[in-house]
Amino acid sequence: MTTVKTNLPTDVTQPLFSYRKYWAKRFGVAPFLPMSRAEMDVLGWDSCDIILVSGDAYVDHPSFGVALVGRLLEAQGFRVGIICQPDWLSAKSFKTLGQPNLFFGVTAGNMDSMVNRYTSDRKIRSDDAYTPNAEANKRPDRAVVVYAQRCREAYPQTKVVIGSIEASLRRIAHYDYWSDTVRRSVLPDSKADLLIFGNAERAIVALAHRLAAGEAMSSIRDLRGTAFMVPRGWLPSGEWSELDSTRVDTPGPLIRHADPYAVAVEEGACTAKSSASEASLKVIQLQSHTRMPRLDRSRTAIRLPSYEQVKEDPVLYAHTSRIFHLESNPGNARALIQAHGERDVWLNPPPIPLTTPEMDGVFALPYQRQPHPSYGDAKIPAFEMIRFSINIMRGCFGGCTFCSITEHEGRLIQSRSEDSILQEIENIRDKTPGFTGTISDLGGPTANMYRLACKARKIEAACRRLSCVFPGICENLNTDHAPLIQLYRKARAIKGIKRVLISSGLRYDLAVRSPEYVKELVTHHVGGYLKIAPEHTEERPLAHMMKPGIGSYDSFKALFEKFSKEAGKEQYLIPYFIAAHPGTRDLDMLNLALWLKANNFRLDQVQTFLPTPMAIATAMYHTQRNPLQKVSYQSARVEISRGGRQRKLHKAFLRYHDPENWPLLRDALKAMGRADLIGNGKKHLIPSFQPAGTGLRHRETHGVAKASGAKMRTTQAPRTSRGAK
Repeated sequence: MTTVKTNLPTDVTQPLFSYRKYWAKRFGVAPFLPMSRAEMDVLGWDSCDIILVSGDAYVDHPSFGVALVGRLLEAQGFRVGIICQPDWLSAKSFKTLGQPNLFFGVTAGNMDSMVNRYTSDRKIRSDDAYTPNAEANKRPDRAVVVYAQRCREAYPQTKVVIGSIEASLRRIAHYDYWSDTVRRSVLPDSKADLLIFGNAERAIVALAHRLAAGEAMSSIRDLRGTAFMVPRGWLPSGEWSELDSTRVDTPGPLIRHADPYAVAVEEGACTAKSSASEASLKVIQLQSHTRMPRLDRSRTAIRLPSYEQVKEDPVLYAHTSRIFHLESNPGNARALIQAHGERDVWLNPPPIPLTTPEMDGVFALPYQRQPHPSYGDAKIPAFEMIRFSINIMRGCFGGCTFCSITEHEGRLIQSRSEDSILQEIENIRDKTPGFTGTISDLGGPTANMYRLACKARKIEAACRRLSCVFPGICENLNTDHAPLIQLYRKARAIKGIKRVLISSGLRYDLAVRSPEYVKELVTHHVGGYLKIAPEHTEERPLAHMMKPGIGSYDSFKALFEKFSKEAGKEQYLIPYFIAAHPGTRDLDMLNLALWLKANNFRLDQVQTFLPTPMAIATAMYHTQRNPLQKVSYQSARVEISRGGRQRKLHKAFLRYHDPENWPLLRDALKAMGRADLIGNGKKHLIPSFQPAGTGLRHRETHGVAKASGAKMRTTQAPRTSRGAK
């Protein structure tokens, strides 16, 4: 192995706003970060220090990553330009602002470009919420790779740094649903100098200052939350050790425990109280191996199976996914190495979360809270959706296996102060055109995780669990909703504020711990409908999702209806569900359909499972193994819905009331031996008659085949309506 003299990753972090400002601070604050040479001339700039390239339109608002990062770098004294949605067919558009003095920062935008462009059925979308007038096809597939290559073509000597959710989810070898293959890390494909994963603030600010001070990009190897390519066998200088991942968790014979909740955990790790009903799920918590060698964690790098190995071996892919997620807590994560041919991808540990004062500082930057003037009167749907909403926190400790929040934002909750949030409400009231007095949301990835955290930092730093709330809520988790209740009360008391709605998804298993919170929410902050996500009703798919049982939903529903009645309001829950998730059988979807009918729900929009890179559920989908358990070649297979017909069937069960789906459902019910559910009575799921002009068979016969169900959008919660009997 080779070693190179370089600094070591460290837990000592410099406060975000404590750096000495770069000399270009003298140019002051730009009204909007420039997108043209003419704007640069008005500002008196001869060049940009950093140019950010994005697949989204430029909206100067903290909910848009390119604006947040751009304003943060501006606050450090750097001149930041923006190139949004460039023509990627040549390098010409990437020369619009000239050559950056320090680096290009490349992002696909707020969404993964493949998720943005394609449905879960791999069909191209007809619109793009992050583009003026929702115009489609304004970004390429795998935008990070394409943009980075064009930046390199435009200015071969300029450094290229990639980031955003697209880069984060592709930082190691990963299964790509759209090509149905395992692709290598985005680093060698993009030929970027550095990848910043997760929330980028700490890494990108430190990187900019160090490059500005003359430090070479190739020597900056100690920043948390970064990944880069190095020669095979490279290690930092000092007493570093390389540990093979199979020594952390050997992918050998399956070890079956009599009690899956009796697995030993590392000292200081979280524990959870599990009821008998939860134990019936037979879920083995993801733990580190009890015989793991005792090494200095801060100087240990884990070597994962190589790209070439995981591409060919599903068990090694699932094993890699398991190790990757084990090493995700900033308090105890180690560096990771994965070989790609003759070179290694090196991943430093995840970034240290921002403190509350740092979060406040980021959201207090001088955003215009408007799209760039160059767009004129064009509407940008994503902006219209969040125009009057406020992000109060980031991160999620739910750990849902199908969700990408953990891989990107992490499990540790980072909350803003109450004063910062209330000040932003006043800014919206005073400065945002069109404001009528209604705040559309006070939320984040989850509406009710504000200021929730482990009761002790020492325990939190040692924890190896993937979820604080599954299979049960950890006894070390503080679930006090009092700060959030107080925030709601103060927010709606601000002069000029008529209503404060909560539109972010709610974690109802936490909410039932605080009936006072549910009462406050239902009485004052629900606009007739409240969306929540049971995702399923059956234990098997819920266990593979790491979601609570439907009993938690029933408990919340009882409180919701009780407090709605007391408030004299007619309000409804909007539950939404996932079809075709790994671990889901046809019978599970049938039982869910029967539950929907019994509860008089008719789903308007539904979501089919979409395997996004690096998610645990995606590893299940690709390998048919469950990384939540010890992975072996003898492991039981996970049920997977891969074929188009079965995925359509699972989606059709969610929309059992749609005549277009009845022929498909009739065939399935007969094959399942449940023809008794076909008939014209209240006890039947679908009728025996078929309205003229409806049904898949009719449409296929006439050459206009139509997939069952409504169009799926990943950026919005599905709508429901309470249908007739």
